[in-house]
Amino acid sequence: MQISETKAKSILTRSTGYLRDVCSHSLQPYRGCSFGRALCGVGCYVQHNPWLTRGEEWGSFLEVKKNAAELYGQQHAKESSWARRNRGNFSIFMSSSTDPFLPHEDRFRISQGLLRAMLENAPDSLILQSHSHRAGMYSELYLQLAQTCEFRIHISIESDRDRLPGLPAAASSVASRLRSAQALRRLGLQVVITVAPLLPINDPCDFFGRIAESADAVVLDHFVGGDGSKTGSRTLRTKLPAAIESLDSDCLELSYLDRMREVAERIMPGRVGVGSAGFAGRYS
Repeated sequence: MQISETKAKSILTRSTGYLRDVCSHSLQPYRGCSFGRALCGVGCYVQHNPWLTRGEEWGSFLEVKKNAAELYGQQHAKESSWARRNRGNFSIFMSSSTDPFLPHEDRFRISQGLLRAMLENAPDSLILQSHSHRAGMYSELYLQLAQTCEFRIHISIESDRDRLPGLPAAASSVASRLRSAQALRRLGLQVVITVAPLLPINDPCDFFGRIAESADAVVLDHFVGGDGSKTGSRTLRTKLPAAIESLDSDCLELSYLDRMREVAERIMPGRVGVGSAGFAGRYS
């Protein structure tokens, strides 16, 4: 993987599209993702964004925004004022096109710096989104942030399987992500499991039962509509659909989402969200 450091020009991006109703801003500590060649990277919609990839293969590069915390402090007043005036509150989704807790975070500590900057200039709400068990690495900072803003952690677990046929393994095992979620919840933090994109689930009752014990809520989303295209055309250009079909072709249809939602709601009544509404914290 090619790693570079840069001074970014901006760190807070006003949300549009899928995130429009989820938050006022998105925030990316890195450009690129170390998990790009793991299971979550196979169908990752970011690989289809030429502005972000700049012609590079997804998973082959990581750009470190070394001045991210400084930029946050500089942009906070202007962007928080704009958000409260136009969106009702200043809410941040961290992150939508990378993971805040990549293995390289151990070296660069960009996400840590941003979280500390938020303690000084807090948003109204903050969502941390990760595909990794490493989401728990800054629990002491989370507890402090939870005292200053509405705070929750989303951990993505797309299936009860650690890999699909012909595809790389997940960046973190299902078991390790559930353990991380449970540990954070025991600290009193709000934890949500995001089953997005929904992949074939071997034992739905067991899967959602384990989630119920580990998290406050679950969000389900299908790649049709959830990958930023109305018909799922972005995902259909990847190797993910063929792997899904080899296990359960029904999972390619939106009706699979409805079936899994029914199971989840039986096991977790009032704690199930779907699509962008679920990411925004609205549950049935």
